Parts: sequence; structure tokens; C-alpha cells
Amino acid sequence: MEKRSMDKLGIAPSLLGFGCMRFPVTADGGVDEPEAERMLDRAIAAGVNYIDTAYAYHGGESERVVGRVMKKYDRKSYYLATKLPCWKVETKEDVEKLFREQLEKLQTDYIDFYLMHALDGKGFRRMVELGCIPILEEMKASGRIRYLGFSFHDNYEAFEEILTYRDWDFCQIQLNYMDADSQAGMKGYRLAEERQVPLVIMEPVKGGTLAAFAGDIMEKFRTLDPEASAASYALRWVGSLPNVKVILSGMSTMEQVEDNLMTFSPFRPLSEKETNTIDEIVALINSRVQNGCTGCGYCMPCPAGVDIPGNFRVWNTYHMYQNYNMVKGRWENGLGDEKQAKNCVKCGKCEAICPQKLAVRSDLEKVQTDLDKKEFVF
Repeated sequence: MEKRSMDKLGIAPSLLGFGCMRFPVTADGGVDEPEAERMLDRAIAAGVNYIDTAYAYHGGESERVVGRVMKKYDRKSYYLATKLPCWKVETKEDVEKLFREQLEKLQTDYIDFYLMHALDGKGFRRMVELGCIPILEEMKASGRIRYLGFSFHDNYEAFEEILTYRDWDFCQIQLNYMDADSQAGMKGYRLAEERQVPLVIMEPVKGGTLAAFAGDIMEKFRTLDPEASAASYALRWVGSLPNVKVILSGMSTMEQVEDNLMTFSPFRPLSEKETNTIDEIVALINSRVQNGCTGCGYCMPCPAGVDIPGNFRVWNTYHMYQNYNMVKGRWENGLGDEKQAKNCVKCGKCEAICPQKLAVRSDLEKVQTDLDKKEFVF
């Protein structure tokens, strides 16, 4: 198993981290604990030593499952990561209260990697104003937290604000070859590298999106290696960046565990040919965007109740990845009958104020037609 040195911290976690957000589930929606334990045991036996969970995962059950499974292992043999649910913090005293609850659920007396969870600029400023960071720093000084960091979801400007606020031990960002210019992105990667802040990466396979493609893209991957999975290239793209020290994979099946272990044992950075092929795939996927909606929301609210940016987001994503299953939840449940394009009454109000001058009414017709056909299902 590939290990990456975090020189700043003097440790070397496994490059593959086991993300405990997508444990296998039972028919009633609970965690399938025996199977989750089997998967964790297999990963640990292969050298994975970074276990990542959070207060909110699996409705609060993930930490409990991790605590029960990991108690059979020597506590010094692995690195445990969990996260402070910042949205539940109303006073600085809540930080201590929540932390104690997490220690109890995880059956441990310290956390190796403790993150302020899902920070954006506004949320971070609120935590600063509440006086939460000195509390976390005191926990670190006492040894109950070994390394203090944050996970991030916002734009680059917010990332720069947070990263430069203090000397963080590490941070966690979303990064993959389709999101190199989104959120912190590669610009944020370079800032962290410049400041010598080790990076933990989440969503390297974009929630599974980069694991399954239509035939034309899969054929491009097969020409490189007919035995390698599409997901392995997404993981290797991220792992080819030297300041990436841990890549989290939220594994749901033993098959995914085995495929990931094959990718990281040993790990091979992408070759020039593989990098060029992925660049071609990114260009191909982006060329399938149906319109230039930026999601600015100037067209909202729609008098007929249509979520215009939401419809276009689903439509563009559907065509980019040619995978109905990827947008099924957002289309059928997130938008549902009330907010879908079919409710457009063609009043034209949206087109009069759209900064991109989109043909909103005719495009909404195409959205409904395309999504009703469900052409791309595999």
C-alpha cells in the first residue's frame, strides 16, 4: 500500500483512505455492519491506515459503527479522522459537548485528524466570531486532537481566506479531473502546496460519476488498459499530485474495496499518454453541455414555479455524462413534477432578463423531452 509522508506532521498515512460516508446499507436503510466490518478488515489488512468518518454520516451511525469495528485494533496502528458539525454549534461551549459525544461514539480518547466540517466563507466567519477556534486549539494542546484541519465547500476566495487564517495541520478539499476549476480546485491545491499544508482529497471519483461512462468514453479507457476500471484513472489523476497525501474513497461494496486496493498497491502516477487521454475525455464531456446556463438565478422566481437553473443543471449533466442514473434523484425527487420544465407557460419573463440571452423557453421544452425519454440508461 502506497504511503505518503506528511513531512510537516512527521507521519505517513496510507494514500488510500477509507471513507465511511457510503457504508453498505440494509433494506431498511441502516448500516450493514457485518459487511462494513468485512470491508474495513480487508482494507486494513492491505495497509489502509486512514479511517475517515463524521458526525452526520449515515444519520449519525457511521461513528458508532467505526467505533465498534476499530476497537479490536491497536489504537496506534491507524489514523482516525472525524469532523465537528459546525452547523450544530450555537455557542463555543457546543464544541466541547459535541467532541465528547464523538469520543464516546468512537470509543477512543483522542482523534488523530479533526476537521471543521464543510466550511464555507460565511460558516467559517461565524465560527471565528463564536470563539470556536481557540477551543479547538486547546483540545489539540491537550492531546485530544492530534492534527487540526477543515473540510471545504465554497469558492477559491473563501478557501484562501480560511487557509491563510492560521497555520493548519492539513485540510480536505474536493478535487477530481472534472472539477479542477471548481471550489478550491487546482488553484487551491497550489496555494496549499505553497503553504506546505498537506491535502486530503474527497470526491476523487465525483460521487461515482467518474466510475461509469457511456461506451465511447469507456472505450478510450480500455485502449489504455482493458483491465483497469474508469475509477482507477480518477484516483490516479488525483494521486499524481505530490501534495495529495490521502485520497478518500467512500466504498460501498467489497468489489470497490478490491479495485481500490489494486489501484494503490502499488500506486502508479499517470503516464503522459494517460494524462493526455484524460484531457481528451474532459474536453469531450464538456463539449456535450447543452446550453450556457451559469446558475446565476436572474430568471427566478419563475411565475409557473419552474426551477429554471435546476432544470438546466440536470439537463447539462445528463448529456455530459450520458447517464440518467446520475441525475435520476435530482430530476424525479429534487425537482419533481412541480418544478420540472413541463410547467413552463412560455411567458417569456425569464428570457427578457437572462444575462446569457438563452432561449429559455425552447430549451425547457428540450429538457423535458430529453429527460422523459431516458435515453442514456446503463
